[in-house]
Amino acid sequence: MEKIKTTLRDSRWGRWVALAMVSFTMLCGYYLTDAMAPLQERLQAGLAWSGADYGLYTGGYGWFNVFLIMLVVSGIILDKTGIRFTGVLAILIMLCGALMKYLSISGFFGNGMVDLFFFEANKQAFLAGLGFAIFGVGVEMFGITANKAVIRWFKGKEMALAIGLNTSTGRIGTALAMFTPVPLVKLTGNISAPILLSILILCIGLTAFIGFIMYDRKLDKQEGVSKATTEETEKFKFGDILQILKVRAFWYITILCVLFYSAVFPFIKFATNLIVQKFHVSDEFAGYIPALLPLGALFLTPFFGSIYDRKGKGATIMIIGSVILLCVHILFSIPSLNNLTFAIGLIILLGIGFSLVPSAMWPSVAKIIPENRLGTAYSITFWVQNWGLMGVPMLIGHILDKYCLVGRVSKMIDGKELQVPQYNYMIPMLVFACFGALAIFFAFLLKREDAKKGYGLEKANIEG
Repeated sequence: MEKIKTTLRDSRWGRWVALAMVSFTMLCGYYLTDAMAPLQERLQAGLAWSGADYGLYTGGYGWFNVFLIMLVVSGIILDKTGIRFTGVLAILIMLCGALMKYLSISGFFGNGMVDLFFFEANKQAFLAGLGFAIFGVGVEMFGITANKAVIRWFKGKEMALAIGLNTSTGRIGTALAMFTPVPLVKLTGNISAPILLSILILCIGLTAFIGFIMYDRKLDKQEGVSKATTEETEKFKFGDILQILKVRAFWYITILCVLFYSAVFPFIKFATNLIVQKFHVSDEFAGYIPALLPLGALFLTPFFGSIYDRKGKGATIMIIGSVILLCVHILFSIPSLNNLTFAIGLIILLGIGFSLVPSAMWPSVAKIIPENRLGTAYSITFWVQNWGLMGVPMLIGHILDKYCLVGRVSKMIDGKELQVPQYNYMIPMLVFACFGALAIFFAFLLKREDAKKGYGLEKANIEG
């Protein structure tokens, strides 16, 4: 027994300290991802953005990840250079994107219109989207790096619980992004102030990850892992991509991922405005309601991950989460259901679904794909996911302007009387519900494939 407990990884507290440092850095990155979501109404009224402009800016998150295939490149970098180098690179890219986004929204590059081949767009919205695209490369790169780091430290241990905690800690950043931007803008009078705060938070995150690097090197020494050994075990061949793409279960889980997250993250981007307009509350208060979603996930994702570790049933958990997603969006689409208490209940229910699927999905990838290909496997999954994160906000913004605009009203915002567009959100909610229905279908296909191939998605993660 004494011989087994020889490394930091074998020590319970040692594993959790490593997880805490990686997860805190995730939190820092996730704050900027949604820091401008509660400010949709202010952006549209104060900067003269349309719904399509806001959708363009929000969809910018995935431009480079999708069209330049940067996520796949990120996965290859991760598998070739390792967790430590890739993590630092990802944070530096995030900082560059955050700075570009701050300069754009603060008016440094001016305003006006810009020609984007087939259409014209607001210059500020486009350049802010460009900064968001750079940031998106970094935050998604760090996401796959964090997953691989957690698997390195927790394989054969409490892996799903650890991945759940890592994911849910990131959700604290999302929750803070719902709570803090409106009060911060009111305090400073600067609509770009939340981005400036996020740059400071990212610098703190970089410091935390440097601490993890030192800790991870100590584990290498304890395990007698030299640089040459690490390069050999993490060696990656381009032909391995084809091996990943041949796995049917991998495609089912990847498609499930893009469908599920396309119905959650873009929803969060528009949720504050939905609640303002459907339930007639201030944007400051309305931001607190979507914040319940990531706050709920903070506690529930590790809980469901722990169940997966001990009891299994990973594919079943994903089915249940997708069913909840479908039900919530259908209920949000019904115009007569406009009671604020009912909306809060739906957000809490969505938080349960938001916790169920990721708690089982990310550990399941590690059961389907070998560890030396995991970085690339995660990057392909995230790449496909980014098609949804890029395209769906643009689609919803277009739908709002084309089919859902019911008029404009004068409204006092930060001491100024501005014209605010009014929308009926029924059609966007039905679009999100369709994604939920398709997610259920692919979750069932994944469960059937697991029964055929025996990946062990319904089995417990903890060995012995």
